[in-house]
Amino acid sequence: MKKMILKTALLATMATLTGAAQAALFDRGGGLIYDDTFDITWLADMNYARTSGYDDDGGMIWLEAVSWADNLVYGVYSDWRLPTLNPSDTSCSDGFGDRRYGYNCTGGELSHLFVADLGYNADASGRDTSDDTPEQIDNLALFSNVQSYTYWSGLELAGTFNVRVFNTDNGFQGIFYRGNEGYALAVRDGNVSPIPEPETYALMLAGLAVVGAAARRRKAK
Repeated sequence: MKKMILKTALLATMATLTGAAQAALFDRGGGLIYDDTFDITWLADMNYARTSGYDDDGGMIWLEAVSWADNLVYGVYSDWRLPTLNPSDTSCSDGFGDRRYGYNCTGGELSHLFVADLGYNADASGRDTSDDTPEQIDNLALFSNVQSYTYWSGLELAGTFNVRVFNTDNGFQGIFYRGNEGYALAVRDGNVSPIPEPETYALMLAGLAVVGAAARRRKAK
């Protein structure tokens, strides 16, 4: 019985610390969102280049965006990068037979996030949530500073000066000249340790204090 009670309490504590599941996304606290579909962690601020003062408005040409992500240090992590888009994504639909470009793409990290997790469907930006699921609406609330324009991937088309991008204005996956300006969203491989909310952290400290006091009383006896 004691083991069962301890196990139940441990599971409840872990659920509190890891945050509630939002479809495939988990809020790890501290501006970090874990995606268990691709085993990656997103930066919740979708225009952190501006928030951090790196760029006036966050719009950068592709090479600047690559450099920003590669050199970003956030929390204890320094292994950030730009997300991928699948060059052979067959989930897309452009109406002309080319399944690598178009709407409803979900084969890459960036497109899956916006389309599957956040509800950026064909011809619909994040401003239109009329056909979104409750999970997608909740997922979108995990992120801040979502920009209505082009987001860079880290994938340049070989032999060209074009880069695969996702456009949040209309939910379209396409290509964009790398000398134009677009926005950058940082991601890193793997999970991160959950960061307790201040209230949870305070409760943990209070609990440890009670345990310590009880131990001292037993030792004094």
